Amino acid sequence: MLKRADIILMAFCTGLIVANIYYCQPLVILVAEDFKLTESYAGRITYLTQIGYALGLFLLVPLGDMFERKKQILVITGLAILALLAAALSRTFFLLEIASILIGACSIVPQLILPLAANLSSDENRGANIGMIMSGLLVGILASRAVSGSIGFWLGWRAMYYIAAGICALLIVLMAKRFPQSYPGFKGSYKELMTSMFSYIKTQAVLRETSVINFLAFAIISAFWTTMVLFLANPPFSYQTLQIGLFGIAGAAGALAAPLVGKLSDGNNPRKNLMIGFILQIVSVGLFYFTGSHLYLFIIGIVLIDIGQQAIHVTNQTRIYTLIPEARNRLNTIFMSVSFIGASCGSALGLYLWDKGGWNLFCYGMTGIIVLNSLIYKFYGNKKF
Repeated sequence: MLKRADIILMAFCTGLIVANIYYCQPLVILVAEDFKLTESYAGRITYLTQIGYALGLFLLVPLGDMFERKKQILVITGLAILALLAAALSRTFFLLEIASILIGACSIVPQLILPLAANLSSDENRGANIGMIMSGLLVGILASRAVSGSIGFWLGWRAMYYIAAGICALLIVLMAKRFPQSYPGFKGSYKELMTSMFSYIKTQAVLRETSVINFLAFAIISAFWTTMVLFLANPPFSYQTLQIGLFGIAGAAGALAAPLVGKLSDGNNPRKNLMIGFILQIVSVGLFYFTGSHLYLFIIGIVLIDIGQQAIHVTNQTRIYTLIPEARNRLNTIFMSVSFIGASCGSALGLYLWDKGGWNLFCYGMTGIIVLNSLIYKFYGNKKF
């Protein structure tokens, strides 16, 4: 059984490793200047990293149901170091794009830590423990933007990737000493492992519901954090990467909500938290639309959209971990692969909407996605699982 210190360590490692995926977002402006590209084109590295993450989730995370999880975590973190160094050393944008995909694929360690924690947690504490680790994950996501914006401003965008590689090297040592071993029970082949996932998609209605809803929720949050860089870099704000990165701190309030959402998800009807998330998202987009030059509305919107994202994501993740205990890695693979495909689609859509109609069109598009997600929620609510 996990102790509180174990959960805190897992949250710490999860946050620092997941940050690898998001360092690139505030750096888009600097990358565009370095390679003499438009900002929207340079923004491709944001969704390529997320595509890589989705590929890593689908191909690598299921192995956690076959092999000893601690060893898998250490090996993949080692590969992440190589991918980060490749990005730092890239001399063409094409090479940076390839490195970005590899960084995403090798940053799936948080999705190995979460099933590990779920397996070693008691039923009454599982939601709370997942919520605490998700707090670390969210802090890592949000702090990564502030850190990378600052590092990029002072030392250049390549320095951030060198620093990230150093952080991962330190984490390997820490995880090797402190993480518990966990031996899964699946005895079949890799082909049988992957085939079994498709049967879960067919038979588990809750898995289908949570995955579709998370797809759209991740599309919204990813579209926002990608497009807001361009919004703040242009008039009336015209901010630099240092200032843009600091807006990640505003979203840290969402991390404080994750343990609370996790506890609520241990109750009899965790699904109700999803509607709270939709409401917070729609209010936040309304604040973004009416921001104009009123920066305080924008900051309040950031806080609300991240809390709303946590309400949706932690609730859904807790729900899937209650389905089939011996297949948690595979269920998490399906759930998170779909989520990050949604994230990559959201980033691409956000850049497209920005090019076609600026911030207003972006807000219209996000409103439509939230409404669609609410309708899907209503549809599944009328079905008996």
